[in-house]
Amino acid sequence: MNRLTLFDLDNTLISCDSDYEWGQFLVDRGVLKRQAYEAQNAAYYEQYKAGTLDIHEFLGFALRPLAEHAPEDLDRWHADFMATRILPAIGAPARALVQRHQAAGDLCAVVTATNSFVTGPIALAFGVRHLLATEPERVAGRFTGRVAGIPCFREGKIARVEAWLAAQGRRLEDFRESSFYSDSHNDLPLLERVTRPVAVDPDPKLAAVARARGWPAVSLRFP
Repeated sequence: MNRLTLFDLDNTLISCDSDYEWGQFLVDRGVLKRQAYEAQNAAYYEQYKAGTLDIHEFLGFALRPLAEHAPEDLDRWHADFMATRILPAIGAPARALVQRHQAAGDLCAVVTATNSFVTGPIALAFGVRHLLATEPERVAGRFTGRVAGIPCFREGKIARVEAWLAAQGRRLEDFRESSFYSDSHNDLPLLERVTRPVAVDPDPKLAAVARARGWPAVSLRFP
C-alpha cells in the first residue's frame, strides 16, 4: 500500500453540500423552524464559500439539532435524508473514481469538515471505511452539541490526517504518492501537503490556483 488517496466529500464526491442539505432537510420535515434556521444556514454556507467561515461558531449552530433530538429519531430522519437527498447526488463518475483507487490497492479515506453523523453513511455508500470528519461529542449515547477534538476543517484536515496515519505508525511522507481530491479553496492547506493535488469541479478560487500551479482538474458531475 504505497499510495494514499484522500477524498473531500461535499461538492466533490457528491454534487451537493451534505451539511447544508441536512439542515434544509430538517427544515422541510418540520423538525426545524424555517424562519429561524433557513436564513442562517444559507448565510453560513455563503461564508464557507467565501473562505470567511468561523468553524467553531458554525458548529455551535450545526450541531445543535443533534443535541435536541433522540438518537432513534435522528437515525430515522437520516435514512430518509440518504434516500432523498444524498443517493441522487452520487454519480457514476465519482463511484468509478473511488473504485479505481481501491482496486489499485490505495489506502483511501474521506476527509470532510461535515460531522461524522451526517457523513458516516455517505462514506459507507462509497465503500470507504476510513472517515476523517468533524466529530460531534456524545455523552451517554446522546449528542451534546459540542465538538470532540479538532474540527476537520482547513489546517485541521492536516492535523486529523497526520493523527490517523500516526495511529498506524505511518506518515504522509512514507507514501510514494499521496493524492487529495477537492472542490474547495478551503482545502488548500491539505492540497498543498500531498504530492498529487486534484481539483474537482473547483470553485473559482481553487480553479485559479490549480491553473497557476499546473494541478490536474477533473469533473465528477453526471449528465
